[in-house]
Amino acid sequence: MPPDQKQLFDAEPLPWELAAEEDLQAADVVFNRPMEQTFSYLIPDDLRGQLQPGQRVRAPLGRGDRPTTGYCVGISRPSGSRKLKSLIEIIDRQPLLTPHMLDLTQWMSEYYLCSWGQALNMVVPAGVKNSAGTRLRTYFSPDDEALLRIDEGKLPAKQAAVIAALRDAGEPLQSREIEQLAGCTAAPINGLKRKGLLRIIHRRGAADKQDLTEKAPKEPDLTLNAEQQAALGTIVSALRDARHQTLLLHGVTGSGKTEVYIQAIREVVAYGQQAIVLVPEISLTPQTIRRFESRFDSVAVLHSHLTDVERHRQWQRISSGGVQVIVGARSAVFAPVANLGLIVIDEEHETTFKQETVPRYHAREVARRRAEMASVPLILGSATPTLESWTAAQRGEDTLIRLSKRVSDLPLPPVAAVDVRNDPRCVSGAAIGRALQTAIRAAVEDGGQVILFLNVRGHSPVLWCKACGEGIKCPDCDITLTWHKDRKLAMCHTCDYAIDPPQTCPRCGNASVRYFGIGTQRLEEELKSKFPRYTCLRMDSDTMRKRGSYETALDAFRNGEVNILLGTQMIAKGLDFPNVTLVGVVDADTILHQPDIRAAERTFQLIAQVAGRAGRGRKGGRVLVQTSSPDEPAVRFAVQHDYLGFAKAELVHRREMAAPPFCRLARVILRGLDNDEVIAEAERMAEILRTAATASQVPFRLLGPAPAPIMKLNKYYRHHFQLAAAEAETIQSLWRSVANELPRTSSVEYVVDVDPLNMR
Repeated sequence: MPPDQKQLFDAEPLPWELAAEEDLQAADVVFNRPMEQTFSYLIPDDLRGQLQPGQRVRAPLGRGDRPTTGYCVGISRPSGSRKLKSLIEIIDRQPLLTPHMLDLTQWMSEYYLCSWGQALNMVVPAGVKNSAGTRLRTYFSPDDEALLRIDEGKLPAKQAAVIAALRDAGEPLQSREIEQLAGCTAAPINGLKRKGLLRIIHRRGAADKQDLTEKAPKEPDLTLNAEQQAALGTIVSALRDARHQTLLLHGVTGSGKTEVYIQAIREVVAYGQQAIVLVPEISLTPQTIRRFESRFDSVAVLHSHLTDVERHRQWQRISSGGVQVIVGARSAVFAPVANLGLIVIDEEHETTFKQETVPRYHAREVARRRAEMASVPLILGSATPTLESWTAAQRGEDTLIRLSKRVSDLPLPPVAAVDVRNDPRCVSGAAIGRALQTAIRAAVEDGGQVILFLNVRGHSPVLWCKACGEGIKCPDCDITLTWHKDRKLAMCHTCDYAIDPPQTCPRCGNASVRYFGIGTQRLEEELKSKFPRYTCLRMDSDTMRKRGSYETALDAFRNGEVNILLGTQMIAKGLDFPNVTLVGVVDADTILHQPDIRAAERTFQLIAQVAGRAGRGRKGGRVLVQTSSPDEPAVRFAVQHDYLGFAKAELVHRREMAAPPFCRLARVILRGLDNDEVIAEAERMAEILRTAATASQVPFRLLGPAPAPIMKLNKYYRHHFQLAAAEAETIQSLWRSVANELPRTSSVEYVVDVDPLNMR
């Protein structure tokens, strides 16, 4: 598996040559490499007037002047006493990135401690860079340098006519265009190609701007209640003033946040502007998309399941200005919107808004910056906001809007915590305790439907040797294998290593291997055994592999073909099924006891969000939470639907720990195949940072180095340390001040994660 950020040390700045002349132009170019330099290249005469910032170019880089793709970020006059090397070619006919997006990506590179080129390369989807779905076309222009070396007067008349036609046109032409202008066949063009007198340029034509969305029947806006109307008024005020304002819309599950978004977007569309709506990938269901399509004439959708061709077509539709609303997952924050009026992030607490590869950005912070630059409002919506967002609103940095009631005055469902330590069935290893089994039967027999949540896939998540007490782990990762009964394999969920189930322990050789724990496969087995007359459907990444399977499964549940829906986090949020009268959390402790400062917060959010799937219809509903820790604050407050109580208690704990949101963090992860080398590099790097901080008297803490919670991953040993300071700028300045002093070896790689969420 390729590293997040590999250190490349052969990409050195290019040598300078002779003095630049007054009329020359230089292109400022950055590359998709972990280096901060911006390189200057001479723009050849035949490319002048064609190059604009935001286009990709090919230029010589590093030892051997290897042709390398980069991004033009500016055009200037050459400075200095020596001449620059020349660009080789322009790849894109039109800029892929606007000046606004160039500014945004430059900010990202500074904030997230990556290179500008890495940020630019991530922003533009592969399908757009490859012009997926379009035809490759060949263009020709005169190679003036080659023509200087020959006597043009001796060229055959037809070849001379081709050169003249190209010069008159002033731009590269296709063969058929040249033939028409020069009054010739393809023969003289081919002759000039053989002589090396033509520059050959490959470009792709415009993508087919087909509208990929199905047209949903149009529906009228819903009538807002008093709280919704007040929330909309606050948002519209910011829209009409054309000012940036971050608004935290804290609404309980089922309070009608989406309807507020839609009616705010309608205001934006009335101004001739466009809106971006970000939702978690798992919430990007046909139900969500149809809701927006039923209200607006043109909706574009951007998510990871699109093919390159589909993504390119959607990108072209958006950049042309023909789309009113862009609905998408994390990367849709970079959509090439021509006239941005509003950004909405629904379920802003979701960790999927943080990217875990370079550049490790958080869509919420990028959206905040983009909204500031465009002077437009940003709405953050959630029933369980992150403590960072909640604190910003409490401090007055953002504006808090509350929706405290469900629409139509529907009550929040009662939630009960069931202590499985006192349930004999759970103690003996069953997934479903007595109370939950009784509740399932009652709900289905009363005509309702049931959702059961368990965030562990597979059959048994632990393989353990009774003789020596060791877990059966993946040889390449520090992770216990999971038994997948349906595939008859013991698998690693990180690197996909798989073996036949071991009959003996690989450590002691004893035939005492046991399977422990409960995954979704085992839960499904138990349900079918206890409720053979009920239709049960499992939704996890094992069953939802085929394209369209997620939509098919939800349609079956919506249509009443399924009595019990069970699954992982993909069913926990964004689903609105009025006939669901029971939600069961099979094991609320899977996240609670992880070594992570956000474990309690995530547990509370998970229970609250899953509970919100119940009681959305007139039948009402209830929630049962099976846990062995019913007295934990996260569980206790979630059972009471008390976000304010949880936030207050957890923030006291965070302040005592000097943890976010009362400080800013950056995590540095090092990895290599030799554990001792990784440890040595981590200690050297940490010491350089400590010395620099002491010398400059920077108020900062360094925690570690120490082994990462998962010390071995995909054959690589991993160690990490954390930098903590009151402000992110302190960490960024310190890091950049020592960047050139940090140890660099080909055997140990490292990555910096600013504002980390994943601590594994």
